[in-house]
Amino acid sequence: MEFKDRLKELRVSKNLSQMQLANLLKISQSAIAKWELGKTEPTASAIIAVAKFFNETTDYILGIED
Repeated sequence: MEFKDRLKELRVSKNLSQMQLANLLKISQSAIAKWELGKTEPTASAIIAVAKFFNETTDYILGIED
């Protein structure tokens, strides 16, 4: 599973909108939207923030492990 799919799956599982997640991570909603559409890739620090927020490993977030 790719990052874009994993992010959306985790976000939806927590019943969060893109805007809510963006506010919690202190990033823009458009960044979340672009990541979920696969238009852009997050920075390393953003990947770490997402992993910490969802209490997952970066490898899981990036789709390296299931």
